[in-house]
Amino acid sequence: MKKTLILYTGGTLGMRRSESGYIPDADLEGALERLLQDAIGQLPSYDFQALDPLLDSANMQPRDWYRIATLIRDNYSQYSGFVVLHGTDTMAYTASALSFALQGLAKPVLVTGSQIPLREMRSDAYNNLIAALLLSGSDEIKEICLYFNGKLLRGNRAVKVSSGSLDAFTSPNYPCLGEVGIQINIDRNALLEPGDATQFQIPESADGDVVLIKLFPGISSLFLSKVIEHRPRGLVIETYGTGNAPTDDCAFTSQLEKATELGIICVAVSQCLENVVDLGKYAAGSALLRAGVIGGLDMTSEACFAKLNHLLAMGYPIDKIKELMETSLCGECTPS
Repeated sequence: MKKTLILYTGGTLGMRRSESGYIPDADLEGALERLLQDAIGQLPSYDFQALDPLLDSANMQPRDWYRIATLIRDNYSQYSGFVVLHGTDTMAYTASALSFALQGLAKPVLVTGSQIPLREMRSDAYNNLIAALLLSGSDEIKEICLYFNGKLLRGNRAVKVSSGSLDAFTSPNYPCLGEVGIQINIDRNALLEPGDATQFQIPESADGDVVLIKLFPGISSLFLSKVIEHRPRGLVIETYGTGNAPTDDCAFTSQLEKATELGIICVAVSQCLENVVDLGKYAAGSALLRAGVIGGLDMTSEACFAKLNHLLAMGYPIDKIKELMETSLCGECTPS
């Protein structure tokens, strides 16, 4: 018999109205029992566990990613699949982080949520939850997935693209793993090949101290210098196009050189949803390469941030981290 563990972290799906707006509702378990009672026998059986405290996903921190990963690790042998109920705002970050913490996974983990609370009319929560539960019983899926509005996406390839549509997520640089409509269609060729063994990696110190900045016209070297003064261990830079930056400003590239000399690992991703970073394509990108910046290939900003944070939190040497940032660990990027 298939059995799923539902981990409720908070988020819109389980929220209720209050005087100050929607807030997490701790009574979701009873609501789910009433809602799913007619589907008994058609879905995997499940246990329900709520995080304490429940979190709006805007309040999620790296330590919360690893709290979720720890719960999956500690219950791994008892369940055939897992469903993580999560807010949409940072869902792509959490799905990415879980993929790095739970490498070599041999069971499905579905991260899902909703745009409208379960208790409200026209809620998308029911369909998302039912589909995620069904998929959690799959023998084919052996990775961290994000499921939303009929689309099964690789967790570390997903991005949120809408706050006003039920079709809130997409996977710009990798095909959907499957679609749930009248039929459930899984693209077996797109699924991650299972590893030889589980390689769960949950660091003792969750925060790798990574900063994410977005380039914009007029960005000054002073701005970058203030970021570097903070001495983060990692810096993810959302560049233009294929990895371009304002390199006419020598002081700007000098700050990046200073950062790499200080041991700060700098990785360039693209502001374009559909992208592949190639720092050698244009002179404006080559200057970053000479400054010691690493190209983030076709990773999303969320996946790059979570990956760099994870590698730093795990305590790998700088040279090893640089190598791994350009290596696909769990399908998060397409190697060049």
